[in-house]
Amino acid sequence: MRAWHVEAPGPVTGHPLRLSTADDVPEPGPGELLLKVLACGVCRTDLHVTEGDLPPHWPGVTPGHEVVGEVVALGANTTGEAGVNPLGFQIGDRAGAAWLRWTDNTCKFCLRGTENLCPNSRYTGWDADGGYAEYMTVPAAYAHRLPGGYTDLELAPLLCAGIIGYHALQRAELPPGGRLGLYGFGGSAHLAAQVALAQGATVHVLTRGEQAQQLARELGAASVGGAADMPPEPLDSAILFAPVGDLVLPALAALDRGGTLAIAGIYLSDIPPLNYEKHLFQERQLRSTTSNTRADAREFLALAGEHKLAVTVHPYPLDAADQALRDLKAGRFDGAAVLVP
Repeated sequence: MRAWHVEAPGPVTGHPLRLSTADDVPEPGPGELLLKVLACGVCRTDLHVTEGDLPPHWPGVTPGHEVVGEVVALGANTTGEAGVNPLGFQIGDRAGAAWLRWTDNTCKFCLRGTENLCPNSRYTGWDADGGYAEYMTVPAAYAHRLPGGYTDLELAPLLCAGIIGYHALQRAELPPGGRLGLYGFGGSAHLAAQVALAQGATVHVLTRGEQAQQLARELGAASVGGAADMPPEPLDSAILFAPVGDLVLPALAALDRGGTLAIAGIYLSDIPPLNYEKHLFQERQLRSTTSNTRADAREFLALAGEHKLAVTVHPYPLDAADQALRDLKAGRFDGAAVLVP
């Protein structure tokens, strides 16, 4: 099969990825599904793994964790052992593989319902091969049922961009009818904006790039400005999607009293020194967002099934995955890129 590998992490302009055309199709282990990849979203986290901001945990790992696939084989015990395949996947089903691949289910975090904080957690496309390939495996207990009404290409970004944006929205503690600022407006933000708008929020978008700004207007943003601009009114909540630590300061300064800024990414460049009175006083909060639980994912996917989200996608053939990552880094498209084998 064809599969991309992170051969030498470094700038994506220097071709750190290698395309193999002779990989063996993986065998599903006990409790795993073998998926034939139908579509795989291109996430900024893939860029961080490829460039080495997040050093790969598996040598030559295949990136990709927004995977829509067809179940083509079941590993041993996948149907018979309790809890191994809780959603009852069978051959021929369509299934989603997301960033969270495995947790130990025994640590204090798992036992209290915050498995996203499990210290032994493993991730698709970082600890194990992901979806920049024609086939991949996923533990059945961590695969997702997918809502109807979407194409395979539209579903792919929901599996990380959508899920993480939804979890970040929860972390931002947006009050009913509140004022939300979104810093950066790519694959995740354009979905989170629609969820917030459906909940009655006023959304202000602060981002670079004319395409992203135009998409924000089309989706119903109350205002659109540059990434470091001040919104026209104080914000109750804000989410930083851009991995730019410098933007933490203007985002905090834009918060009203008691406001919360959630950082949505797994990677962020260094944050400059804060001024306590200007950025944090009056009970402003700064919070991180770490992965998501399966419950978060399934709640969001159910919501996406009830409210048809407009998912902006740009298809690339699998063989052009390296170009898709270069275009992502350069901001050459709005919405999300999706690889199609």
